[in-house]
Amino acid sequence: MRMTLDERVRSAVAALLYATGESQTELAAALGVSQAQVSRRQSGTAAWSLADCDAVAAHYGIDPLDLLAGPTRATETLPAQRRRVPGRGLRPATARGGGAR
Repeated sequence: MRMTLDERVRSAVAALLYATGESQTELAAALGVSQAQVSRRQSGTAAWSLADCDAVAAHYGIDPLDLLAGPTRATETLPAQRRRVPGRGLRPATARGGGAR
């Protein structure tokens, strides 16, 4: 069964959070929304709007169409400097800030 567009975006955002070691709290701050709003969008109780998708893509330095394409494309196009270093844990800001994943 194919993923819906909503599922694809939620999966892509989750994959980007994981790939960067960023928390929902950090993403929310970058987008100018609350962590609870990001959580609702990620759980599917609220939808990511097209404006949200533009903002998320800009935050991660990827094309919005790559975000809409799903987690594989979104993480493949993530700039290398945005990725956390494997085996070295999370970026220092994430380790300090905590927050939900």
